[in-house]
Amino acid sequence: MFKALRNGLLICLAAFSLPVLAAPAAHEVVQETTTNLLADLKANKEQYRTDPGAFYDALNSILGPVVDVDGISRGVMTVRYSRQASPEQMQRFQENFKRSLMQFYGNALLEYNNQDIRVLPATGQQDPQRASVNMEIRDGNGAVYPLSYTMVSQYGTWKMRNVVINGINIGKLFRDQFAQAMQENQNDLDKVINNWTDTVAKARQGSSAS
Repeated sequence: MFKALRNGLLICLAAFSLPVLAAPAAHEVVQETTTNLLADLKANKEQYRTDPGAFYDALNSILGPVVDVDGISRGVMTVRYSRQASPEQMQRFQENFKRSLMQFYGNALLEYNNQDIRVLPATGQQDPQRASVNMEIRDGNGAVYPLSYTMVSQYGTWKMRNVVINGINIGKLFRDQFAQAMQENQNDLDKVINNWTDTVAKARQGSSAS
């Protein structure tokens, strides 16, 4: 499962790399930004490999404005714990969550090796506030990994709310990790927030080893 997750994660954020300027449809955002980010990665991969810190900073600068960090982080924390969190704790978790997200996906993106990536056509009537964008990744061995992005419209801009890769719900995966961390740390919210990047790093290591 983790191997499939790793293979899919390498382009999870590729679809959300540029701000939406003219309020295009969600599928158009995915198609254009996938093309642009992968072109940039191809041109600068060697530099990024030797300076991962710069790569993470670039990802954060490019992707940060178009990822619904507040919505995702609250979903990961769940109502049960977010109701207990102070505004300061919530802000700190969002910052740590975004950092861990960039590191998690950044490492996967660096493994990208010219796989075939295709945005599937939209089907049926589209909701103006919420959309699913489906993609397929075909690796060098011919294996196909389906992806589905949940995107929401916020103030005329499409933002990513969740990703499902090869049947693995990333939001649920992180949510389960958060709940497990709370259990292991006797519901010490500050401790879980402060150690969140380590929690995600362990998941990344597990996916690499699988």
